[in-house]
This record gives sequence, structure tokens and C-alpha cells, in this order.
Amino acid sequence: MVKAVVGANWGDEGKGKITDMLAQDADIIVRFQGGANAGHTIVNHYGKFALHTLPSGVFYSHTTSIIGNGVALNIPVLMKEIKGIEERGVPSPKLLISDRAQIVMPYHVALDAYEEERLKGHSFGSTKSGIAPFYSDKYAKIGFQVSELFMDEEALREKLHNVCEIKNALLQDLYHKPLLDEDALFEELKSYKTMVEPYICDTSAYLHEALKNGKNILLEGQLGSLKDPDHGIYPMVTSSSTLAAYGAIGAGIPPYEIRQIITVCKAYSSAVGAGAFVSELFGEEADALREHGGDGGEYGATTGRPRRVGWFDCVASRYGLRMQGTTDVAFTVLDALGYLDEISVCTDYEIDGKETSEFPVTWQLERAKPVLETLPGWKCDIRGIRRYEELPENCRAYVEFIEERLGYPIKMISNGPGRDDIIYR
Repeated sequence: MVKAVVGANWGDEGKGKITDMLAQDADIIVRFQGGANAGHTIVNHYGKFALHTLPSGVFYSHTTSIIGNGVALNIPVLMKEIKGIEERGVPSPKLLISDRAQIVMPYHVALDAYEEERLKGHSFGSTKSGIAPFYSDKYAKIGFQVSELFMDEEALREKLHNVCEIKNALLQDLYHKPLLDEDALFEELKSYKTMVEPYICDTSAYLHEALKNGKNILLEGQLGSLKDPDHGIYPMVTSSSTLAAYGAIGAGIPPYEIRQIITVCKAYSSAVGAGAFVSELFGEEADALREHGGDGGEYGATTGRPRRVGWFDCVASRYGLRMQGTTDVAFTVLDALGYLDEISVCTDYEIDGKETSEFPVTWQLERAKPVLETLPGWKCDIRGIRRYEELPENCRAYVEFIEERLGYPIKMISNGPGRDDIIYR
């Protein structure tokens, strides 16, 4: 059976914890898209980790972790990440990398930073990890596939020369930055070959065989529905599809094999980067929620920068759940709201004087105002509770209020950062 764990909103919903938890019953965990531009925070008996490329199931010795062909693979970052978890006592993960995955090159990272610098006040809020230039090259057919590291060196050198001609024109005429050193880049590619050679595999064939043998496969997505380049808040989106449907493409498996789609919603809203955020809070209210939220506050796992925070947005979340094809909702970080006397929920939007419950296109979204409904808080710490019936009455009322407006079943509730801080309904 194949399950997917994906996000309903802007990312940072708590997918890492849910994947880590579900991986206990999985044989294989697959990262199917995105790159090292976002992190998944994991808390378990080894400690607290921020994973950026490794799948969130690497802490189990019985699992195989796969980096699929849809991933933007920054090889040095991955190697550093593997070394980092091993140094903290985690056994070496059984890792396979798709021979069809493509490589984030050093110039992708540089060009990402140069473009944000050029855009100045109109930037996209990039993490400057090279993701947009990487995917641009992938679809322009000038990217480097992992398999190409193993082809004839002369052919690889020729392709690199052609790519450098294009990039150097940009660097010289648009960004006015130093040109690429072709020889240095060729040596870099040769070092990448040495690094990844032990892990390379036709992962699609591996997964097809696993499916024949009845293995349980878990697909792990990065970011959330609202950052999808087709269905999100374009252009303030990421550069690869964040939807569960893309899991079939990014892993190389039949789409009909995905039987369960667990979509993660946070009990309030948070986002990193620019873009429309209707229920956003500011000032002291935002500071308080940011400090109480997450595990140690709402700060990016990759960048460390403060996340934008706001009330739970039913309109955006319902849309995000629909786009994912959700079967089950995982409702996370509910414990963070225990300090509040009252909790507001964005139930609808007001756009140009008219209320709507439908999620609009971006230019309309930017004019939307939140329609809020206020519920009483529960004013206590709910960590350690394992049965839904034992939650405070107002806490259960909050969950059920949101569930009714989402129209999707909340099957899991996370009430703390640890692997065991979970309530099943």
C-alpha cells in the first residue's frame, strides 16, 4: 500500500513529525519533490533534527529511504546531512537515490541569490537554495541528471561547456557578476560522482518490485498546496508540484497505487516567505503566537527566520485539502493554543464587500479580508493526553468546529513535538 503525507497550506504544517510517526509501519519512505529549501523538524529518542533532503523515516533501522527523481538534489548538502545524523548516534540510513534525479549546481544557488538581489523589494522571499534556477534548467533541458555523472567524460564536458555559455551570458550582462570556471565545475561534478555512487539505483524499478511484494510505501511531500506552482498562490509559490498526485511522478509509480492521502493542517496558520496570507496576525498578537508555536517557536527549520503566523484559515485549508485529494487530516500543534482566552478562526473571506467561502485566484486573494468567528480557549496544557475524550471541552469544540467547516475527517491530533504526542480519533 502507498500512503502520502502532504501539506494543506504554505508548508511548515508538521509533516516531518507525521511522516516520522507513520514510518514505524512503513518499509520504504520516498521524498518525491522539492529540495533543501525547506526543513522537516523531527523530535525522537535520538534528539531534535531538522532534515532538509533526507526522508523523515531515516531514524528507523527497518526502513529504506529513497530520494526520488522529482527531487532537487544538492549532493554536498545531502552528504553533510547524512554525516550530521550519524555523528549524533543515528545508524547509517539505508538510502537509495534515483539515477534520474537532477543535481542542484553551485551556480543555481548563486543565481538564486543574484535574482533576489536584482528584484530588491519585489523579491519572492526565496531561501536562496537554488531551487527556482534548478527547476528552470530542468524544464529548459539543460540540467544535469545524476546518471550523467557516469557517462563518458568528454560528453559530460561538452554539455557543461554549453551550459556555461548560457550562464555566463546571464552573469555578465544581467547580474554583472564573476563568470563560471568551467574546469572547477567539471571537477565538482567528478566529486559528486564519488559521493553518490554507493546510493544510485533505478528507484522506480525498485519501487515497482516492492509493490509486487506487498511492501508499505510512504511518500513524503515538501511545503503545501498553496505553494504548488499550478494551484497555489502563484507567483509566490515553489517550483515543483507539492500535491500528492505528483508523488506518482516524482517516485515513478502508478498513480492508482496511492490509496491514502494524509494531509497535514496546523491548528493555526504559519508561513515563510512572501505571498498573500489573509488571516495573518501582526504586532504583539503575532509575537505571542510565534513564541508559543512549533517546538521552540515558529522559526524556519532551514533559514531560522521568523515565520509569519495567523489564525486558522478554513477557506485556504479546505481548498488545500481538496487539491491534495485528502482521505485523512492530521491536525498539528494544537497544544500551542493553550495560552489563549479566545481563539479566532477565519471562516470566510470578504472581497470587495462580498463574502465568499471559495479560495480565489491570487489577484483577488490579495484583496481579501478575513471573516472571523471567535471561540473560547481552554487555558491549559494538553501535552501528555492520549485520548480524545480527555481533552478539555473547549479544545474538542475547537477541533470539531474546524472539522465541520473543512468537510474532511480529522483522524490524528498532534499535541506536542514528540513522536508519541499524538491522539487518534
